[in-house]
Amino acid sequence: MRGSAPFGHLFGIPVRVHWSAPVLVAVLAFGLGGQTLPVWLPGRGGGFYTGAGLLGALLLVASLMAHELAHALAARRAGTNVDSMTLWALGGVTRIGRLTAPARELWVALVGPLTSLALAGVGLGLGWVAMRQLAWDVPAALLIWCGVVNLLLAVFNLLPAAPLDGGRVLQALLWWRAGDRERAERQAGRCGQVLAVLLLAGGWIALVRGAGVGLWMLAMGGFLALAAAAEIQHATIAMALRGRRVDEVMTAPAPTWPDWTSVGRCLAESGPWRATGAVPVVDFDGRPSGVVRLRSLIAVPDRLREQVRVRDVAVPLSGCATAAPDVELAGATLDAALSRPPLLVLDAGRLVGVVTNADLAVLVNARRRR
Repeated sequence: MRGSAPFGHLFGIPVRVHWSAPVLVAVLAFGLGGQTLPVWLPGRGGGFYTGAGLLGALLLVASLMAHELAHALAARRAGTNVDSMTLWALGGVTRIGRLTAPARELWVALVGPLTSLALAGVGLGLGWVAMRQLAWDVPAALLIWCGVVNLLLAVFNLLPAAPLDGGRVLQALLWWRAGDRERAERQAGRCGQVLAVLLLAGGWIALVRGAGVGLWMLAMGGFLALAAAAEIQHATIAMALRGRRVDEVMTAPAPTWPDWTSVGRCLAESGPWRATGAVPVVDFDGRPSGVVRLRSLIAVPDRLREQVRVRDVAVPLSGCATAAPDVELAGATLDAALSRPPLLVLDAGRLVGVVTNADLAVLVNARRRR
């Protein structure tokens, strides 16, 4: 996720924190310390509510990461790669590779909400013990609050709408029943769009009535609308590319740029590839060394553009999406082409073509016209 920074590893899985994550902590701390605890535990000082609210928020953030870790470990056990776990303003996101069977998709999707339900049970159970048996009112309040929120999150996450976990469950069941993964993905995405509209409408009504929860509903509805549209787009592209090999889709010969030239010269002569926003770069021997993006070139200050070489701001080949010309443009290869365009097509280390978003759009539009 753009705007995130590394924050260590859990079980060998990279953990990242988005710049918006402090907003999540602040909102949770304010809701707990400014609204809930003064009602549950009246008569305490402002410093107490602030500190307890912050502690409860951090406990809930830890439970969110446990939810994402459950997804990640289940995906790894199912045989796919796990790229990262990211904490941001609306919760957590785990990036994993494509799963090869509906049963695996179902389990990886379910394990997150099941973890949240387990944490809810632990929080409510320990909170009851702390309150009834030990008379520890502060720990009891924090544990019960965390338990209730985890329960609500689990229920919300199980709604059958992509990209929520419930949407993944629905997708897995439809995939298992009909044997068509992409069609199942598109149907789950449609359900996600319906939920997004309901959240946006409900959020607007809540705001008009003065309820602060309306802001959360609007933010979540907007996120779901964008994510569901991306799910549908991905499924549509995958359906249009069924049975297509990379060399049937690629642009050949590929436009390239020498990586030893200056940024200034590259910008001045970027006309042929400017529309795509990126171009493969090659070394003195003509071998691909990476991809340079237009935004990276523009980010170089004017006074340095004749001094900085293109290779200094390019994405190295190891960080680029690559594929052989004779593989099918599906699964992980398609995911790479969509997430890190352009896809470099390599044959014995030589660049023989590229697959750009424009190449994919041509096929999708042709399929729609049928």
